[in-house]
Amino acid sequence: MKLAIASDHGGYPLKAVLIPYLREQGHEVVDFGCYSTESCDYPDFAEPAARAVARGECERGIVICSTGIGISMAANKVRGVRCALCGDVYSAEMTRRHNDANMLAMGASLTAPVLAERITDVFLTTAFEGGRHARRVGKVDAIQP
Repeated sequence: MKLAIASDHGGYPLKAVLIPYLREQGHEVVDFGCYSTESCDYPDFAEPAARAVARGECERGIVICSTGIGISMAANKVRGVRCALCGDVYSAEMTRRHNDANMLAMGASLTAPVLAERITDVFLTTAFEGGRHARRVGKVDAIQP
């Protein structure tokens, strides 16, 4: 799977762990930055990653900041993106099954690397159930800013 990934300085250490892990799993990873722990602004990296997902250039995306809150808010500003902040495996499963989330946000200060790997695995391997959930997702996508 081709994946977009981005972080700010607070999320960089976790992103640095996830990129090689994802590549070992056979995924193609496109890194939209940042590239160090030097202070930066999360919207600068969330937006291009989210746009790549919205345009279909990447099948899914992962964004990371210290809490996952700000970077998920920035990603969700891009039309066509459904970014879910997940700190546990169950949330990652359900956001795929019921919400067809196409981006995952995580908080590096709150999520240990081994848990982040498991959350990511579940997010990438869980299918959307469709049915009544497709109707609901359609309604979410139809909301105008």
